[in-house]
Amino acid sequence: MAYNQFNQFNKDRVPPDWKKYLAGYNYILAGLLAAILLWTTFFQIRPEEVGVITRFGKYVRSEEPGLHMKLPILERVYKVAVERQQKEEFGFRTTSTGIQSQYTKTGTTDESLMLTGDLNLADVEWVVQYRVDDPYNFLFKVRDPVRTMRDISESCMRQIVGDRTVNEVLTVGRTEIAISVQQEMQKLCTEYMLGITIEQVVLQDVNPPDPVKDAFNAVNQAQQEKETMINQARSEYNKIIPRARGQADETVQKAEGYATERVNNALGETSRFNALYREYVKAPEVTKKRLYLETLGNVLPRLGHKIITDEKGNNVLPLLQMQYDKK
Repeated sequence: MAYNQFNQFNKDRVPPDWKKYLAGYNYILAGLLAAILLWTTFFQIRPEEVGVITRFGKYVRSEEPGLHMKLPILERVYKVAVERQQKEEFGFRTTSTGIQSQYTKTGTTDESLMLTGDLNLADVEWVVQYRVDDPYNFLFKVRDPVRTMRDISESCMRQIVGDRTVNEVLTVGRTEIAISVQQEMQKLCTEYMLGITIEQVVLQDVNPPDPVKDAFNAVNQAQQEKETMINQARSEYNKIIPRARGQADETVQKAEGYATERVNNALGETSRFNALYREYVKAPEVTKKRLYLETLGNVLPRLGHKIITDEKGNNVLPLLQMQYDKK
């Protein structure tokens, strides 16, 4: 009653022209209010997103991509990119992207400097690529899931690097380290219900700290020279030793062949002597004469020009002259 009297009092005091103005102003306010209500009622979810609807802060439903409605003021929508691959950088930050991206290490030393298993320091830079697979867990299970995921990544990297030598971290063990960190991170993210899938861990750059980089490079150079000398020695070994072994085998085979030949010749001579002896026993005179003639047949051709006469031989000079002329 008092309110109606107050309005009636104001209407009586407001001039007629102003009444029309106030009525138009009320219509404008009502239109704006209706537009705001419509604007807050309809919302659109992009193809790569999922809409999570809460009513007074409590989860009520999820919406797929497209145009949807909600209760204005009472309900709130959270848009979560579930199809977009996101990344977190460790040990460096990207300041500008393009054909030549710019990076900085300012303020990132604490997260990249690590102690290896052989008590050396390594400056490790890596990137974690992830995707949101459960919007509800991502929004409501953990207060700051991205910050938690970063802490998990740093903890896992320090653990894996701490189990390996600095040479493994810098060279041959990088792929294995990245795979191990990814698996361990995924295990913890699932356990903490972060709603995140770790798709890849990439070691960008691994270097010794700047104060010891020169000394470390000198050690690496010495190790490389050592490997080079070892490889050269092995090359010379592979050239000389097989050749020496081949020559030794050849000498042994020649000796064995010579021994076999001598034994076979001796056996042949023995067999021949035994055969002659058997013939000699049967006919001694004939066998002696045959042996004598065969021996002369073998010996005389090697004696050169010889003239053999009996003790009564005469007229030798003409024969000698003939031999001289023949020469």
